[in-house]
Amino acid sequence: MSNSESNSITIGLDPFCFKQFDKKGINFIPYPKESFLEKVRECLKNGGVLRDGYAPFCKHLLIKNFTEATCSAIEITEENEHLLKSGYLARTSKELPVLTRWFRKNDVLKYIKKAEYLDVILYSREQVIKESKAMKSFEDESHYSHDYYIISIKPQNEDYELPMLPITVMRNALIDQGGSGVPIDRKTYERSVEYWSKYAVFYEDA
Repeated sequence: MSNSESNSITIGLDPFCFKQFDKKGINFIPYPKESFLEKVRECLKNGGVLRDGYAPFCKHLLIKNFTEATCSAIEITEENEHLLKSGYLARTSKELPVLTRWFRKNDVLKYIKKAEYLDVILYSREQVIKESKAMKSFEDESHYSHDYYIISIKPQNEDYELPMLPITVMRNALIDQGGSGVPIDRKTYERSVEYWSKYAVFYEDA
């Protein structure tokens, strides 16, 4: 998307990302969510460009980290792999729990560093409405007045899109279970496995 196109769109916050502003959530963003939205809007007005994502409705805005958010994934090493935990977790109360592995934050504090970038992930208005209807959380269309909605923020050191978790790639094929309705692409899934076999997320208290 060109500069002029990016500058002209309107964006809002999707409730799905609200959990990231809760200290207990993954990818914690220590910043008031409404103020965060205003900063992102300002970045777009000042020349930020929306990059294409994994589907036509998905866009990414890579911006310098203006918060104290830390990288949400830690490299797995011989020194820390024994600290990995696993269990069944759900991202929201409406989604099914899936097998997950993670570090407890207090166990890996020395590995946690402030992120250089924020990958702000946005979905189009039409896609947000489509998913809301599939999850039976749809309200009338007057609640969806923006062109795009922030659905997730990834604090990271890289200035490019990182692979989704393998389970996210798989879940996306199931729109009625919290996915986007995009079929699994084998190469995308294999790239995801390659990356996430070397990294794991951490949780504040799990």
